[in-house]
Amino acid sequence: MKGRRLGSLFPIGVVAVVAMLVVPMPTMLLDALLTINIAFSVVILLACMHVTKPLELSSFPSLLLVATLFRLALNVSSSRLILANGSAGNVIHAFGTFVVGGSLVVGLVVFMILIVIQFVVITSGATRVAEVGARFTLDAMPGKQMAIDADLSAGLIDETTAKKRREEIAAEADFYGAMDGSSKFVKGDAIAAIIITVINLLGGFIVGVLQHGMSVGDAINTYSTLTVGDGLVSQIPALLVSISSGLIVTRAAGSASMGDDVFEQFARQHKTMKIGGGVMAAFAAVPGLPKPVFLGVGLGMYFLGRKLAAADHVLELEEEAEAALALEAGPPPMDEVDELARRMRVEPIGLELSVDLVDLADPVLGGDLLDRVKALRKKLALEIGVIIPPVRTRDNLDLPQSTYTINLHGVEVGRGIAPAGSVLVIADDLTPYPGEEIREAVFGLPAKWVPATVRAQAEMHGATVVERSAVITTHLAEIVRTSAASLLSRQDVKRLVELVKESDPAVIDDLTAAQVSVGEIQRVLQELLDERIPVRDLIRIFEAIGERARHTHAPESLVEAARAALGPAISAVFAADGRLPVLTLDPLVERELNEALRIGDSGSYLQLDPNFALALTEGVADAVMRAENLNRQPVLVCSNVIRPALHKLLAAFPHCPPILAINEIGPQLQIETLGAVNLGNVAQV
Repeated sequence: MKGRRLGSLFPIGVVAVVAMLVVPMPTMLLDALLTINIAFSVVILLACMHVTKPLELSSFPSLLLVATLFRLALNVSSSRLILANGSAGNVIHAFGTFVVGGSLVVGLVVFMILIVIQFVVITSGATRVAEVGARFTLDAMPGKQMAIDADLSAGLIDETTAKKRREEIAAEADFYGAMDGSSKFVKGDAIAAIIITVINLLGGFIVGVLQHGMSVGDAINTYSTLTVGDGLVSQIPALLVSISSGLIVTRAAGSASMGDDVFEQFARQHKTMKIGGGVMAAFAAVPGLPKPVFLGVGLGMYFLGRKLAAADHVLELEEEAEAALALEAGPPPMDEVDELARRMRVEPIGLELSVDLVDLADPVLGGDLLDRVKALRKKLALEIGVIIPPVRTRDNLDLPQSTYTINLHGVEVGRGIAPAGSVLVIADDLTPYPGEEIREAVFGLPAKWVPATVRAQAEMHGATVVERSAVITTHLAEIVRTSAASLLSRQDVKRLVELVKESDPAVIDDLTAAQVSVGEIQRVLQELLDERIPVRDLIRIFEAIGERARHTHAPESLVEAARAALGPAISAVFAADGRLPVLTLDPLVERELNEALRIGDSGSYLQLDPNFALALTEGVADAVMRAENLNRQPVLVCSNVIRPALHKLLAAFPHCPPILAINEIGPQLQIETLGAVNLGNVAQV
């Protein structure tokens, strides 16, 4: 209740300020209000320096308006007293007498300098920063909202926290928008101060000479002193508030007040302080410069730098001691729920090694597996356009000797062997080499694990020799390529969206305007990755999604729009030396497929007779095998209408080739037609 009663005084004070514009005021009350105005400005300046983030003083734009209105009301009251009585109280007289010092020119020059500092330097800069801050804050709102939605969907935050963050974002946008407008108050205040000063000088001269019968010299001396004093009494608080405005809009969020941040950050710059001291001391050798001053300042800076260096060293020792104590004490005890949650977490990619393969991951023993995996992540990121999650590598005592496994989301998807002291030899004729012939895990080629001592002999015979760590990383790379879609998380997509926003914000603005969610973007990228299409060209993909989403949000439609935008790039992926091996559909087959096309809730599909579907899949498989016998890796080309449904039908069968729409074939490629798929299980290749 007490806080509410105090809060009700604020509107009463605003009404009183407005009344001051028309109600005459005695000089004693004017002196008190001028003093309060100066104190109020000092309090605002100190408050702006002690906040840790701008929103802690979200009422500042309103305070800026009230402070400006209060100063103008005092200007009106003091001008009325100056012109009517030739006196405006002790405060104004003292400021005018002290600053003018018997010279009107000095007083006017000092007053104009203060106006220039406030208007040209501080106010203009603060206004520009407020404009930029407001624009950037509004531009960043959609991305921040998407980040909150993503965290909420992922379960990282609850609904209450999400609501609080949304309110903070809205409050931040309102604050910078209000500051953009209220900064104009300060600029207008400076202009008004100049006009009021000129009016008081001219009006005081006319009133003194014509009404009070003063001489010209007495009128100028009396009214100029009062006018300059009035201007200074109003401009000093105005300057303080203008500085406060600049501080609040340039203040970045931190954990301490501005003074603490400045001193803590500069304390780390002891080397700079010592070098600067040396430079200043060197200036003492320049002829004509005051040597004691430069030498004293230089030595002072140097010794201050040494003191800061000693303090910084002590701080580092304390931090190291605290870290050592924390290490000895071990990790802080976790809540049982947190501990269980960590143990339950499933890593996206895992690589498990048997005990005798651990040396591959130990750099001390010469193992380079971890470096190869790190390089592989970079290579795949540049190849397919997404950042692969870190690969968690660990040993597994339950694995047989020389065995490794590759897990995706906790499920084993690949297994192989890499015997210690051996290398893998791949060749057409493996009989000269000792050991048992196997099929290597990635491409199923005949190979043998042979002792490392046989390596030179195998290379002389032209065989391919692969190190153990290279075998594992090659196997891992192939699995990641085929499973890239399942590894693309919503958080990864959000990161990609933010990267595009930094370079091409208009593209993300279109997605936001079309109300495309991160989940829908993730679905499109996953569908593209499923068909081994790189998603490096995110800008064109997002542009296509945004354009199509204005009409429909159907996932299949968004995917096909993205494919159409990437058409030439898609066909280039499957081409070799500028030539694209192509299989087509027999016209009768394509007509049957068009007639069987249906649209369901999950997209298009083919409603085919089972015998027809079986004949079709066998015909495609036979055509692909014939092409592979000619050392060709063909693509199957069809109309863009049936492409999605045909891919769904054939994707589950072995030997399924990439399926491209006609409009996805780039004009830069030379088409090599290998034949047509028909229902007679025959492909003329």
